[in-house]
Amino acid sequence: MSRDEKKMHVSDGLEVHEAAATGDADSLVEYLRTNKYDVNLRDADWNDRAALHWAALRGFVECIRILLEHGADGMIRTDSGWTPAHCAGETGKLTVLRALHNAGVPLDLTDKYGDTPRDIAAIYGHHDCVQFLNHLAQEKEKEDCQT
Repeated sequence: MSRDEKKMHVSDGLEVHEAAATGDADSLVEYLRTNKYDVNLRDADWNDRAALHWAALRGFVECIRILLEHGADGMIRTDSGWTPAHCAGETGKLTVLRALHNAGVPLDLTDKYGDTPRDIAAIYGHHDCVQFLNHLAQEKEKEDCQT
């Protein structure tokens, strides 16, 4: 399917979402360079997910980097209050959690129900993600004690 054919299948403005959800970093860069697309647009048909949520769910770290470089809000929320970190916790994408952390995105925000990405990772049995997030929490505690 050509890029023009793909565009016919995507609702206006959601091309960035599709590129992020499929890991198409080249198209993502092309779309964002035009400045025609809102990098933080939320898709009402998909619980207000933004492109960054899709990239996090699917584990496309390069797309996450591109989106953040183009002004994506690393703390953007779905209708239930999930951040991209919650999405990574649900699907066990440790590399995504690391990328978000390295970009300075907080990984301990709670959703509408009080759950953090660590809670979500634990619910879905992603122990490596839980370990990583526990380690970050311990490091943050040490820093807080020193100040």
